[in-house]
Amino acid sequence: MGLKLDFKLPLETGLKKGEEKNLIFDVAILGGGPAGMTAAVYTARKQLSTVLISPDLGGQVLETSGIENYLGYQYVTGPELALKFSEQIQQFPLKLAQGERIDQVRKIDDIFNLKTDANREIKSRSLIIATGKRSRKLGVPGEEEYRGRGVSYCAICDGPFFKGQPIAIAGGGNSAITAAIDMLQMGSAVTVVNDSQGWQADEILMQQVKDKVQLIDSHTIKEISGDGRQVTGVKIAPVKNSEDKILEVAGIFIEIGLTPNTENLKGVVAMNKYGEIETDCFSRTSQTGVFAAGDCTTVPEKQIIIAAGEGAKAALAAYRYLKNIPGGD
Repeated sequence: MGLKLDFKLPLETGLKKGEEKNLIFDVAILGGGPAGMTAAVYTARKQLSTVLISPDLGGQVLETSGIENYLGYQYVTGPELALKFSEQIQQFPLKLAQGERIDQVRKIDDIFNLKTDANREIKSRSLIIATGKRSRKLGVPGEEEYRGRGVSYCAICDGPFFKGQPIAIAGGGNSAITAAIDMLQMGSAVTVVNDSQGWQADEILMQQVKDKVQLIDSHTIKEISGDGRQVTGVKIAPVKNSEDKILEVAGIFIEIGLTPNTENLKGVVAMNKYGEIETDCFSRTSQTGVFAAGDCTTVPEKQIIIAAGEGAKAALAAYRYLKNIPGGD
């Protein structure tokens, strides 16, 4: 139930079927979130032949309700900001393989050979990885069974389906409390369940839910139950014992963090134990000619404005690399 941007790309922007067979791009960008789209603007302006490969344009921004900390906008919704980004990249002479993901990356004679899940093979002299992250799962009984039938990972996407109904939210950070605020505005009775002692969300957000939602910390979610069609309850228990309790809810939003979209890049570049790509201050990775930016990297503070800035850095580093300018090797 995700949000999608309703626009059509100019015909000359899309990478036509088979067009890639006779091309070697200067830069291939993996990912169409803020980091990837910003990188595309910079490489295109540097007159580097560029292809952007991504399942969507917007990434996690598409699942963000209100944004108040992106410079130039006092307030903008996630989909609105993603649309602005996508409109801007369409002004440049780049190619876009939208709706595709990378399955395999190989380096042969200093050329990167990329295979997509659409069975397309794309070649490039350099690579910028900006694949972002995705929602982490609880891994409890009932989660997969009721996914899309009461289990959701996006309150802004699916919240309207639960307007005025009791719902649970799993998590204790900013995303969980923001989801609670969104659901309060829809008239829902909200219970937030956090498996840690104490809350990790910013105090300014906690003040907005104070005395308005039921906050339960030091409890784990053990099971999501339903009637075969829809979620009807969530079983929780204190972390230190097993005194189960059932919360009667119509749905649960899981907001417990994110996992990097880097599985298909293992062995290509060095990563930390969380699957984040290790980069230096020039956005370089362990592999010559490969740069990385945004939430899929070890750069701290996963924010839209930081991802965009890192995308610009990665693009400029790729340019220096391709032009043999010191600082880009």
